[in-house]
Amino acid sequence: MAIEVFNRYEQKYLLTRETFLKVNEAVKQHMEPDAHSAGDVFYPICNIYYDTEDCALIRASVAKPAYKEKLRLRSYGRAKPDDLVYLEIKKKYRGLVNKRRTAIPLSCAAEFVQTGALPQVLPCMNRQVMGELSYFVRTHTLMPKAFVAYDRIAYFDRETHDLRISFDRNLRARSDRLSLTSADTGTPIIKSDVYVMEVKTRFAAPLWLTDLLADQGLYKQSFSKYGSFYLDALTAPAPAAQTDAKKTA
Repeated sequence: MAIEVFNRYEQKYLLTRETFLKVNEAVKQHMEPDAHSAGDVFYPICNIYYDTEDCALIRASVAKPAYKEKLRLRSYGRAKPDDLVYLEIKKKYRGLVNKRRTAIPLSCAAEFVQTGALPQVLPCMNRQVMGELSYFVRTHTLMPKAFVAYDRIAYFDRETHDLRISFDRNLRARSDRLSLTSADTGTPIIKSDVYVMEVKTRFAAPLWLTDLLADQGLYKQSFSKYGSFYLDALTAPAPAAQTDAKKTA
């Protein structure tokens, strides 16, 4: 069964394509591709973000508070009405990310988010997580607010699987057709040649990774896909990508 509860630190970096190619090759020397990324293949991830009518969750999030939370429904590629998808609640407090998720049939996910009424518990569902999600949606009046998709390639640490590194490209979003069964098209969130690198771990990063980041002149940045789409609606520019160390020296 897939891991359904995560507690870890997450760091994000924005890379040019040139830097991505260098970093990706180095990462492959130390890590294994995840089940979706065999053969250096990017796979699509589609998300529906839920929020209040006045976008209270994302407005609070982009203000960079010590604590923030968000709820999303995720599929790996375009979903069919009877597919299993993942309902996730993600909370962050002072850099530590707690993510809890459960599989749920797409056919009953929307009604559950609207009412909080627990559906018939199926073997695919995590009972404890469903209970926590039910409390969250009953204490917030939520509706689908944004569709966010991107293409990902991801790796796990060969020995412990604690360290996870992913690269996302072709970030796109929209505020209409808010369904995982719709085509995964949308307005670009950032430039097409920018890659978002995410480093996720419960512990300190290994020395080879810190050396790699330093060699490429990369430093962590605050970046939210949903947040960037929300801010773009207010005409604020998205952050620029970093270049490698030689170009920034």
